[in-house]
Amino acid sequence: MCQQLLEVNNLKTHFFTRAGVVKAVNGVSFSLAERETLGIVGESGSGKTITAMSIMRLVPSPPGKIVEGKILYKGKDLVSVKEPEMREIRGNQISMIFQDPMTSLNPVLTIGFQIAEVLVMHRKISKKEAGSRAIEMLRQVGIPEPEKRAACYPHQLSGGMRQRAMIAMALACNPSLLIADEPTTALDVTIQAQILDLMQKLQERTGTAIIMITHDLGVVAELCRKVLVMYAGEPVEQGDVETIFNSPCHPYTRGLLSSLPVLETDEKIRLTPIDGTPPDLKNLPPGCNFASRCQEARDVCRQTKPVPVEIKPGHTVVCHCYITKESEVRSQ
Repeated sequence: MCQQLLEVNNLKTHFFTRAGVVKAVNGVSFSLAERETLGIVGESGSGKTITAMSIMRLVPSPPGKIVEGKILYKGKDLVSVKEPEMREIRGNQISMIFQDPMTSLNPVLTIGFQIAEVLVMHRKISKKEAGSRAIEMLRQVGIPEPEKRAACYPHQLSGGMRQRAMIAMALACNPSLLIADEPTTALDVTIQAQILDLMQKLQERTGTAIIMITHDLGVVAELCRKVLVMYAGEPVEQGDVETIFNSPCHPYTRGLLSSLPVLETDEKIRLTPIDGTPPDLKNLPPGCNFASRCQEARDVCRQTKPVPVEIKPGHTVVCHCYITKESEVRSQ
């Protein structure tokens, strides 16, 4: 059995603003084994990125704060780790690829220098050795003429090359965990496929565990083994990719899958959007967060928070409708 590399238990990250408390992440739990890939999916504002920022301990404080829960990395709770120790872990053992490489890379430093800087800081090697290693990392991520590109500034590279450079920087210290936050969002379809293929090959070679944050279920199907579906800061369903795609239980998960375009040769399939909008995170409803948009919602859904139910080992759903159906089956 694979050893658990990361265990997130009841994580709650809130933002304290003048307008009220924003419950951006409100009770997220999941685990990730070594060499495993987990996809975290959901609409914009569902808490995906804040979950990742919480793991990295990069939530701006104030106004943000982890108010509850544990983030166990190799058994150590990152929530209680002091900042100097966290700096040793961040970028070394746990790395992150951010959404927009243009704003994540320093515009006044060369690509090679920025990768080498990470190596000098965490690996304590000479600048010359770090420079050679930076060029080798650029070569590994498929950047042509890496010696020349290492001397370039971020604005001199294309979007795809900047993203590859970000991946090279993230993997420079051979981290055991890589968090990728929408790594292909701003790229065209061809470059997206190349980046996903690159990440898959690098994972096979290095054994790095990956958390893939995305709104694109196609990316999840391509790259991930497990899926966590989030809505309004809370988990609504999680399980392996085959189960979630073939037998989704939560109405929100089914809604996400129904909104995907499907290639059909014999008939046209009309896409089904999810009506309504997510709730205000400063004023969450007393019951299920999805109740106002759910066609299956009943009074209990609007009045009482549902609890996670394990349908089968590794597959859980947070939904009153499912609990009711299962209770009826068990009572017969």
